[in-house]
Amino acid sequence: MKYRKLGRTGFEVSEIGYGAWGIGGKQWLGGSDDESLKALRRAIELGVNLIDTALAYGDGHSEQLVGEVVRTTRQRIYVATKVPPKNRLWPAQPGVPIREVFPYDYIVRCAEESLGNLKLDAIDLLQLHVWNPEWIDNDDWRRALGELKRSGKVRAVGISINDHQPDSALEIIKTGLIDTVQVIYNIFDQSPEPNLFPLCRQENIGVLARVPLDEGALTGNITPDTTFPPGDFRNEYFAGDRKRQVAEHVAALRRDLPPNGSLPDIALRFVLSNPAVSTVIPGMRSVRHAESNAALSDKGPLPAETMAVLKRHAWEKNFYD
Repeated sequence: MKYRKLGRTGFEVSEIGYGAWGIGGKQWLGGSDDESLKALRRAIELGVNLIDTALAYGDGHSEQLVGEVVRTTRQRIYVATKVPPKNRLWPAQPGVPIREVFPYDYIVRCAEESLGNLKLDAIDLLQLHVWNPEWIDNDDWRRALGELKRSGKVRAVGISINDHQPDSALEIIKTGLIDTVQVIYNIFDQSPEPNLFPLCRQENIGVLARVPLDEGALTGNITPDTTFPPGDFRNEYFAGDRKRQVAEHVAALRRDLPPNGSLPDIALRFVLSNPAVSTVIPGMRSVRHAESNAALSDKGPLPAETMAVLKRHAWEKNFYD
C-alpha cells in the first residue's frame, strides 16, 4: 500500500481508503455486520488506514462498526465522518438558509453523537455532509468547526461537495478554514479536473475522491436486466432507462480499452492517477472487495495512452436527481 499526504492535515493516508456507506445497512442491502467487520479488518491488515463514514449511514450504525474495529487495532487508523444536514436534504438546496441545515449547536451536537458512536477520543476529520456556497460568510459553521478543532475533539475539518458540483467549493477553499474536500470523481465524472483540483493543489487541500465506480456502473456488471433488493438505494440511482444507458457507455468504454485488466481496477487507478487526489474511498462490504481494491495501490498510475482513452469517456449526467 502506498500513502499520500492528506493536504495540510499532515496525515499520511492510504491511497485506497474505505468507504463505509454500504455497511450502514439501510440503503445498500444484502450484506451483514459480520461480513462488514471482516472486510474492515482485512482492509486494515492490507494497509488501509483511512475510513470514511457518516452519522447518517444507518443512523450511526456504520460509525459503530467502524469504531468497534478501530478500537481493537494497533495500527493508526484515520477516521473521517460527516455531519448530516439537519433538514435531511441531499444535496443542499439553493436559497435554504444555513440555520435550517447547519446551525452552530446542531453541528456540535452531531460531532458529540459521532464520538459516542465511535467511542474514540477524537474525530480525525469532520466534514459537513452537504455544502452551499451561499453560506460562505455565515458564522455558525465557522464557529462550530473552529471550536471543535480547538477543543481537540476534531483534528481536521472539511466539506463533502454536492453531487456533480465541484466548483461550488472554490470559495470556501479560498477562506483557508477547511482542510479537505470530498468530491465525486470517476471516469464518467471528470468535472473536478479543470478548476477544483488545481486549486486544491495550490492551497494544499486534501482530496477524498468518492464514487470512483459510479455506484457500481463502472464495475461493468450493470445490464438492462439487473435487479436490486427492494429498498436498495440503487433502485433509484439506476431507475427507468438508466441501466441501459450505463450498459451502452460501459460497452463503448470496453471497446476502447486493451483486453487485459478489469474495468473496476482501471476505474480506481484512473482516480489515483491524478496527483490532486489524496485517497479514493470505494465501498467495500466483503473481504474479496477489500483484497482486490487494496492490491491496486501497488500498480501505480495508468499509462498515458490509457488515460487519453479514458478522457474521451466523460459523461455528463446526474442520476441522483
